[in-house]
Amino acid sequence: MAGKSDYSRAMGGQALAARLRRVSERIDRDGTRTYATRGIVFEQSWYGILRQIVEGGPRSIGEIAAALQVSHVSVSKASRSLEKSGYVRSLIDDADRRRRHIVLTAEGERLVERLTPLWQAFNAAAGELNTEAGDVVRLLDLLDDALDARSMFDRIADHAGDGDA
Repeated sequence: MAGKSDYSRAMGGQALAARLRRVSERIDRDGTRTYATRGIVFEQSWYGILRQIVEGGPRSIGEIAAALQVSHVSVSKASRSLEKSGYVRSLIDDADRRRRHIVLTAEGERLVERLTPLWQAFNAAAGELNTEAGDVVRLLDLLDDALDARSMFDRIADHAGDGDA
């Protein structure tokens, strides 16, 4: 893509969100293609949820969302999709009947077993890409820290003259 006219590249930091979305979409698209070429129906949004359950056992939507630092809504939506596909089911928490824990089904366990070597290949490719890109993960950590220190909302408000919006 670098050889073509590229508005987002030309805009530099002003197109930060667009560039992050574009990179994310490219990586997700290649991940989806990787699964598809192997005859595996798998949604990228499932990965984090499955990893949380594999590594920590049954987890609530809130616990998964907190661990992944994403919205409750996105985890809930992805877990419903996983449940509809037969890979997970939800169990009511005996201590708090309002809470549900997401657990792998037997079919989900078979899927994870099948995907584990492929996920190792994903991880190796991601590590290679990170190294080739000059340790972009470290820079993303810095970006996360900068947003923790001061949100984009607050930064925009200051530049827009809103002060304490």
